[in-house]
Amino acid sequence: MTTATTRANTTTTGSPTATTTVRGRLTALGRAELTLLLRNRTAVFIALLMPAAMVMAMKSTFEQIDLGGTGLTVAGAALTGGIGTVLIQAVYMNMVAAYVARREELVLKRLRTGEVTDGEILTGTALPAGALALTQTALIIVAGSAFLGLGAPERPELLLLGLAMGLVLLTALAAATAVITRTVQTAQLTTLPLFFASMAGSGLFVPLEVLPDRLASVCELLPLTGVMTLVRAGWLGTTEGTDLLGAALTGLVWTVLAVFAVRRWFRWDPRR
Repeated sequence: MTTATTRANTTTTGSPTATTTVRGRLTALGRAELTLLLRNRTAVFIALLMPAAMVMAMKSTFEQIDLGGTGLTVAGAALTGGIGTVLIQAVYMNMVAAYVARREELVLKRLRTGEVTDGEILTGTALPAGALALTQTALIIVAGSAFLGLGAPERPELLLLGLAMGLVLLTALAAATAVITRTVQTAQLTTLPLFFASMAGSGLFVPLEVLPDRLASVCELLPLTGVMTLVRAGWLGTTEGTDLLGAALTGLVWTVLAVFAVRRWFRWDPRR
């Protein structure tokens, strides 16, 4: 029996005491990670200010694109794209660096010697980044509804589903990317493929509706495309039911693959 399995079995699942214990451990991990995040001024700057800059860049880009027939306005396309940018930068890019840093500093290895399970370690470490992303998303929605005439989310349940799926997926992808990332510095490079692929092909900078059909079909298979489809449908209500089902399935498949990769290959010891 593996160490992770042994530790996971020390707590009886399903009981109120077990639930309280898990919640307490996650809270403690999240609080510690929040303290470390706030000390990293560069990470805080990127997480807080870069999405706003990206929204302005997206707005300029969308003003040059003919959105006729897509059901999108310039403001709607830019702000929903801004939500995707928040998810990528605040969760994915930030968490790759965080997982690598904690691994190289032996923090993850020390945590595994206690009662905390592997899943709790990875989840607790990601809680501050997830909370930051949700806060920024809420601010984007409030600003869009109050000042840009987009209105309140038309289908809040789809918006919440898209955000939840995005947080889980990008956290898992961050842990998977950490496997091939040797140092915090190289995290700036290993995160670029997903960043650029999502920006170009998941509807953040260019709506899939304006792409050629064959290219759009390929882009629909990218990891973040399903999440963005759900987010746009939840806020703007611009997507058909069959497209929503396909988006949810795409996001689910990528999430399962990412979780499998983490369970199979994630490294807890420093890379030498």
